[in-house]
Amino acid sequence: MSLVVHRQNLDFLMYEVFGLGSLLEDSRFKNFDREAITEILNVAQSIAENEFAPCAAMLDAHEPHWADGRVVLPAEVKHALDACSAAGLFAASFDEEVGGLQLPAMVTSMINGILSCANVAIANYQFLTIANANMLNALGTEEQKRIFLPPMLEGRWFGTMCLSETQAGSSLSDIRTKAEPVDGHVYRIMGSKMWISGGDHDLSENIVHMVLARLPGSQPGVKGISLFIVPKYRVNEDGTLGESNNVALAGLNHKMGQRGTTNCLLNFGEGGDTFGYLVGEPNKGLSYMFHMMNEARISVGTSSVMSGLAGFLYSLEYARTRLQGRHTRDKDPATPQVPIIEHADVKRMLLAQKAAVEGGLALSCFCTMLVDQQSISKDEAERGDLELLLEIFTPMMKSWPSEHCLEANKHAIQILGGYGYTRDYPVERHYRDNRLNHIHEGTFAIHGLDLLGRKVSMNRGRALTLLTKRITNTIERAELDPLLKEEALGLGSALRSLASATEAVERCEDPALGLANATIYLDSFGHVVVAWLWLEQALAAQRAIAAASDAGLGAFYSGKLATCRYFYRYELPKVHAQFALVAQLDDTCLSMAAEAFLGG
Repeated sequence: MSLVVHRQNLDFLMYEVFGLGSLLEDSRFKNFDREAITEILNVAQSIAENEFAPCAAMLDAHEPHWADGRVVLPAEVKHALDACSAAGLFAASFDEEVGGLQLPAMVTSMINGILSCANVAIANYQFLTIANANMLNALGTEEQKRIFLPPMLEGRWFGTMCLSETQAGSSLSDIRTKAEPVDGHVYRIMGSKMWISGGDHDLSENIVHMVLARLPGSQPGVKGISLFIVPKYRVNEDGTLGESNNVALAGLNHKMGQRGTTNCLLNFGEGGDTFGYLVGEPNKGLSYMFHMMNEARISVGTSSVMSGLAGFLYSLEYARTRLQGRHTRDKDPATPQVPIIEHADVKRMLLAQKAAVEGGLALSCFCTMLVDQQSISKDEAERGDLELLLEIFTPMMKSWPSEHCLEANKHAIQILGGYGYTRDYPVERHYRDNRLNHIHEGTFAIHGLDLLGRKVSMNRGRALTLLTKRITNTIERAELDPLLKEEALGLGSALRSLASATEAVERCEDPALGLANATIYLDSFGHVVVAWLWLEQALAAQRAIAAASDAGLGAFYSGKLATCRYFYRYELPKVHAQFALVAQLDDTCLSMAAEAFLGG
């Protein structure tokens, strides 16, 4: 059994639930069929198992350090990333015309997910570079793309995003980094950026920073922010590297998890001029940066799923082989002990992990399916609707897995008991790695405000209407199946609770009160969506189970039905109390006085 991927589930989701086979029939993906996709995933799995996974524990224990003014990482990190470069994985999602493989987004997301499951600290360098290159490809000038895009797609140069500052955090309207005009699109960058993942290292020839900064005379707030390409080393017109661009490493942050990904405080213009190149129009930088941030948010959600999967696969294997205790009906100490997977509460914790991880992976597949459908659609209205759906899904994709797949990691530790709490086993590392996903690329609370305060009401509620229509269609199909009718009724009831809570907030004239429980709303909304995707998985399993002659396939599909039932009985009922809290416009948290927490 692989500990970095469950390929049977991957195939089930991609082909039986989300129709990748039909997608591959489009001319955009003419170079690929199911056999080719399988081979590409085989390559990713091989790299994950042979290059990424073996050094994960070592990299966690021996994190990057600062020596003689530079970051030092173990050689295994570069070896792993070089293997990805040699396999063309940096360029997998890009169009052929810019040197890419033009794979479906659903497939490239799974490739990156497999690498993340094996060693998320190394996978981050590739994911940041790909997101950076995507933004450059969408928004850069032809000259900028000519110089910076090829080396990133080849994996020779890496990329970052530089948003936060020590005094601003998530409040980007308060950033202070400045950009002064020098000549044409060239600007002198001055300031500091904090929490920059991949901000400095010796893994690539150059690092291409995407930096938010303010032009002279720009208005305060987010409307006065511009975007700049700022390379670590200056680049000559022919693409060769020049001298240092004075991007100085001022410090490394020492993290709880994902330790192998450098996290940096960077100073620009401190020891000499730091030059940057304006991307697009002045004062539109934040809107441009969202191109990269939204891609990163979907990737972070997928990464959270895969950290949860890593814990699930390990704890499942452990539970199958660890002998301890006997069945509750058997108290005879002379009888053999049983594997702990025979105990009901261990099964409960494994089901909780399976429900979160496979539900989260279905959420990831759905989001990337929307991206793929946009890429092949010839109808402008259809593309607009697909974009709206992706907009409303993005805060859920980032946030729901980062909450519930982190809980899955907690269950994995619990299944191992005291062993799970030690560094001798990887499950505690997976938990620490996953904990960051709740924080970066927008905290859970920020995405709650985004979903309830903006996404559900945009375009007069069009996105929510489109989603409701899809969920209702699934309910109607499930109602026709006697084995799924109970789940269909449960999902319909939860959908009505969601609608009631949404309407109550929309009627509220006080935005602070209406959004006071936005995080609760986001979590419950995510539960409804994941319940819907579990019902879609159950419908697909029902279609397949009658035709399954292989015992392993039959067990796989039966496991899908059992996990769907678990989610509907153990998880979905929770949303009614939470949506009621939102609908009642409860002000308990909003009205709590700061001094009342301790008094005095």
